[in-house]
Amino acid sequence: MGRSGAHLSGRFAVAIPAFQAAGTLGGVLRRTLALGYPVVVVDDGSTDGTADAAASLGASVLAHPVNLGKGRALRTAFDHLFAEGYDAAVTIDADGQHLPEEIPKLLAAWRGGADLVLGTRDHLFAGMSRVRRASNGTSSWLISRVAGADLPDCQTGFRLYTRRLLEATGFPEPRFEAESAVLVRAIRQGFVVVGVPVRLDEPDGRATSHYRPVIDSLRIAGAVTRARWETAP
Repeated sequence: MGRSGAHLSGRFAVAIPAFQAAGTLGGVLRRTLALGYPVVVVDDGSTDGTADAAASLGASVLAHPVNLGKGRALRTAFDHLFAEGYDAAVTIDADGQHLPEEIPKLLAAWRGGADLVLGTRDHLFAGMSRVRRASNGTSSWLISRVAGADLPDCQTGFRLYTRRLLEATGFPEPRFEAESAVLVRAIRQGFVVVGVPVRLDEPDGRATSHYRPVIDSLRIAGAVTRARWETAP
């Protein structure tokens, strides 16, 4: 993993993909904006006023006319932020599970040389439901085997991506599998991937998550397998 260099400076912004999140997005946005971070919200085809809620608080808002999936929402955010000259993007889910106050932990790892930083939750798995715990554990085991590295929490949406990593790996998958596939590509291409333990407001976000354990787990399995062979020596 010799491709990284220390990132002693650089511009970053926070990207929040949101779908039907009008009831939870406000709290996330207020706390993030209070820290002085620039924020872009991508409303992924919501019909509950998510975009209006974000705009009313002063965030930049990009909107998909229909629901395209989390991967597409993140890709829209990345394309926008990197076109604006940002060097990295911190991604936070809109359901309130992630704490914006934990962002400095991800920034420290980036400035220490990481290209992809994961806000990991494996130390909190015991507080999750059995279904959620099994889903996280199984996917992390599978992706670790495919990528060839020990990755304890591959489903976390609390991350920092550098522009140079995404320019090299791409981000083509449309839904939840995008976050898993990019991990495989990043490691296989020699980028530095670092996990930092973070606190959560709610360890088990299943009640507000749009993740479908069976369908999306199958999509992840297919995506990471394809990513593995795309980056084969």
